[in-house]
Amino acid sequence: MSHYRLNYLDRIRELGHRVTPQRQLVLDTICERGGHATAREVYEQVRLTAPSVNRATVYRALDFFCALNLVAKTELAGRTVYEMMGEEPHHHIVCTECGQVAFVPDTLFDELAAQLWEQHGFRVALQHMALAGKCRHCLSLPPP
Repeated sequence: MSHYRLNYLDRIRELGHRVTPQRQLVLDTICERGGHATAREVYEQVRLTAPSVNRATVYRALDFFCALNLVAKTELAGRTVYEMMGEEPHHHIVCTECGQVAFVPDTLFDELAAQLWEQHGFRVALQHMALAGKCRHCLSLPPP
């Protein structure tokens, strides 16, 4: 059992919730995949280990983890994907042409968040974003 997973199980208990076997299977699956998985992919992987777990249970577990901010739900290249929230928040830039996904550090948006607060009195929740556009390659631009 990874240290990463233990922290999440402890966090769920600290928040006063039970760690059911089904929730544990879903959490294990997301941790094992290590990247972006659709709900269907998580469900199919869970079914390999526990065929009696139904689709609704997996979807409820995913919603539960998202509500606790343990798992992020993001739209990437037209797919809704789930991934574990790491220690450091991060965001994604997604090419709408080729589907390439890159990570962007949260600190890149610090100035934007500060300006929105100063100019509009609005505290933006930048928890997990995906920004769509076109990559340098698809735009046929030379490397920076």
